Amino acid sequence: MNGSTEHPLHETLLHDALHAHVRESDGDAAGAHLAGLADGALRVARRRQRLARTGVGVAAVAVVATAWMAVADGATPRAHVVQPAAEGGNGNTGKAAPVSLLPVTSSTEQACTHGSGGYTVHATATQPALCVRADRARGMTNVRVTSAKAEKGTIDGTWQVEVTLSPADRTRFAALTGSIAGTPLPRNEFAIVIDGKLWGRPSVTSSITGGRFEIVGAYVGDLTSATAHDLAHRLDPGR
Repeated sequence: MNGSTEHPLHETLLHDALHAHVRESDGDAAGAHLAGLADGALRVARRRQRLARTGVGVAAVAVVATAWMAVADGATPRAHVVQPAAEGGNGNTGKAAPVSLLPVTSSTEQACTHGSGGYTVHATATQPALCVRADRARGMTNVRVTSAKAEKGTIDGTWQVEVTLSPADRTRFAALTGSIAGTPLPRNEFAIVIDGKLWGRPSVTSSITGGRFEIVGAYVGDLTSATAHDLAHRLDPGR
């Protein structure tokens, strides 16, 4: 593409052809929809040309994928949208996903009822559904992660994400884990909540002072290589 101000030829021809089709079909609903798509494609092409002239490369084809995330019952489900990646990029938006670490108050073998405020863990082939409730008032919110790394466990070979907290949050985390250590299950567990979804519920026997913990999923083995690497990038966009 050169630096001229002309519209990209392919998108312009497609735009004109589809609009001609709409005129010939007396503007039926399907034709109007196609025309709308053509208008959108031309706008994208113009934007791509402007970016190219300013030296910003973008992917020729942008794919937006949505993955519905489980959220605390009673909240409106939200779609996690993977934004189109810049050419040569990995899709990170540069903004870390919000993290909360909350002491678990109860865990029952059934899905949460609507409006209960718990987090539903869906049943697997070998594990039952759970309703996990946590105490947000006593927990840590707006947790700052300094690094997150996807890796395979050395013992069982399952995928996990190793998380390191900021110095300030290490102190808070040591206090939180110290306050629940030694209490009976499930109150010695803390819920790892990321973007409103429960990603894990590790149990502790003593205060964790190193500021590190591992995410293995609601059940051990939940994470795949793809989900572990995606989660690590969401927690640590600067990687």
